[in-house]
Amino acid sequence: MKKLCVAALALSFLLAPMTLKEKTVKAEELTDCKAAYLCDFGSGVCAYSVNETERLPIASMCKIMTLLLCFEAVDEGNLSYDEEIAVGDNASGMGGSQVFLGSGLSYRAEELMKTIAVCSANDSCVAMAERLAGSESLFVEKMNSRAKELGADNTLFANCTGLPKEPQYSCAKDVALMLRTLLSHEKYFEFSKVWLEDFAHPDGRTTTITNTNKLIRFYEGCDGGKTGFTSQAGFCLAATAKRGDTRLISVVIGAESSDKRFQSVKNLFNYAFAAYESRKIVEAGKPLETKLDVRGGKQKQISVCAERDLALFCKRGEEVNATAELSLAKGLKAPLEEGAEVGEAILYRDGVEVARCRLLTAEPAERFGYGDAFKKAAGEW
Repeated sequence: MKKLCVAALALSFLLAPMTLKEKTVKAEELTDCKAAYLCDFGSGVCAYSVNETERLPIASMCKIMTLLLCFEAVDEGNLSYDEEIAVGDNASGMGGSQVFLGSGLSYRAEELMKTIAVCSANDSCVAMAERLAGSESLFVEKMNSRAKELGADNTLFANCTGLPKEPQYSCAKDVALMLRTLLSHEKYFEFSKVWLEDFAHPDGRTTTITNTNKLIRFYEGCDGGKTGFTSQAGFCLAATAKRGDTRLISVVIGAESSDKRFQSVKNLFNYAFAAYESRKIVEAGKPLETKLDVRGGKQKQISVCAERDLALFCKRGEEVNATAELSLAKGLKAPLEEGAEVGEAILYRDGVEVARCRLLTAEPAERFGYGDAFKKAAGEW
């Protein structure tokens, strides 16, 4: 890969003072939970934290990892949304939150995943775990392995449901990291936005599922998340909300009541949306000024674009020095399809990397053939 530092993308920002009056908020006014973490989805930059690495039980928030492994199995071709999953006695007999799956019946994987996201169905979790790993215990090994890959160093899973079992724990920062990874799967939002829906069983029964995350309906911009509760963990919530170009992730652990967990997350969202903004530096899909050299093509150069937006999460009115650096492949030959990966865009803030994404061809590069050579020669003659 040939690294090209593009001067046109070296940008420095100085905004005028805030027109939006920022309310001074004391830390203790945001949440009285045992732990909390608030960050930007795009960059992962933290805006607020309390005891963010303390190891605590997280109850059903561990289903964030259960769902993540389900989506990744689809990405890897090891599962399809339409696949019929056979439910055994072990899964159907799960207690706690459930959708009352029937033993011996088969359900589409997509429907089981939806019930996990919406109503925190323990029986669906175990059914999916058994399908993907052969047993829940083997699936838990996959959960712990994936947590290590993500860098969730203060996390240990003991089951796929979050039901009480020792030892198991996580922390607010790790939960935010897992949710941030899950949110990269757009299909997830088809499930997480469901508020109320009837779940049809193959034997004719119907179970009404209701979203355990009340903020889906009662907080502007909230479109995903996962609740959790056990007597040991207290009331927990990991949620995401988006307004404009800013998407936030908020996690609280150990609230004294259900209302307090929802209020704490609302406080965190309100604080960040008022005090912070996302400044887009590189726009997804928009051709960059820099061109990619291509050998053997009808065109010697073609346009490239970023796969996703690169933006800085910063306080409103804050002076920010941002630089975008392009790393482009060297010696590429035609033909190249539109959307082919050809490098990376890396965003720096004050010389420190804060985000990166793939660079893609914004147009195809067709091979220069004999016919093209003949036409060119004829035209020049």
